[in-house]
Amino acid sequence: MSPFTSRSLRRRPLLQALVAAACVAASPVSWADGWPSRPVKIVVPFAPGAGTDAMGRLVAAKLSDLFKASVVVENRTGASGAIGAQEVAKAAPDGHTLLLAAAPFTTVPAALPGAGYDPLASFAPVGMIAQGPLIWAVNKDVPANTLPELVTLARQQPGALNYGSAGVGGVNHLVLESLKARTHTYITHIPYRGIAPATLDTISGQLQLLTGTIPALAPHIREGKLKALAVTSPGRSPALPQVPGMQEAGMPDFNVLNYFALVAPKGTPDAVVRQINAALAQVVQMPDVKERLAKDALEPATGTPAQLGQFLQKDFEGWQRVVQQQGLKIDAF
Repeated sequence: MSPFTSRSLRRRPLLQALVAAACVAASPVSWADGWPSRPVKIVVPFAPGAGTDAMGRLVAAKLSDLFKASVVVENRTGASGAIGAQEVAKAAPDGHTLLLAAAPFTTVPAALPGAGYDPLASFAPVGMIAQGPLIWAVNKDVPANTLPELVTLARQQPGALNYGSAGVGGVNHLVLESLKARTHTYITHIPYRGIAPATLDTISGQLQLLTGTIPALAPHIREGKLKALAVTSPGRSPALPQVPGMQEAGMPDFNVLNYFALVAPKGTPDAVVRQINAALAQVVQMPDVKERLAKDALEPATGTPAQLGQFLQKDFEGWQRVVQQQGLKIDAF
């Protein structure tokens, strides 16, 4: 649940990442010797049309252009992303199979030990791509206009507030459990098969609260169907600057970001990992990519494979603590 290198969300300079990006931009990127010998496959563990799928196709297209080689997307859906992750974990570690990892990559195995993969032991970190916060939103009739007011309401009426998520073990679920653990409140979790039906039920009043990405919820917020209480990062998001961050809500160390990164099977050659990492640093600095990320309320988040590994470890262990604190017993997706 810790952030990666993202300038405006953390207000820290990205000197290392920018220097690295400048270096790779100054000279053409080349593949490691003998690689690839066939098309490179990026496994997207969610359905076509989803945000993760769109990110995978954007990255694949840019890498194809950079390397003059075929980089394709394959959707392997099921079990909240676990099916695709399992496939990549078992793939040959030769650099021809990659996984587009997003928040469920760490939340699902943290919540469900039987997920079938270990996000740390089964993969070689390649590079971060982008990240952005979720947003806390409530039905327009809920008598709370800030997150502290919602917490007060939850304490006054334990269990009366219903919260919808995209499914058990996902980031939408565990971010609620993290809030409950920190505020000692009881809010009823109701899992759905996707965030879209949960959003509709929050608008109709059957649910009172949910989190989602800014692009998914912002239209309903602008139309007055939902009220935005806060984003899940410490500071405000440039995409929704009128909405406070968690620091203003009294929880400055609360930082939950949806992220996108590439990982490879454990044992993938370091030379290949470094080449793809350097290419990602170049991709996220492309003007059209930065424009696309901003439209999706995301920010470029570059860094070394080692930094991604540190991020994933901290994120995974943080979610494990939340699961333990809340005594969650999840047997299936």
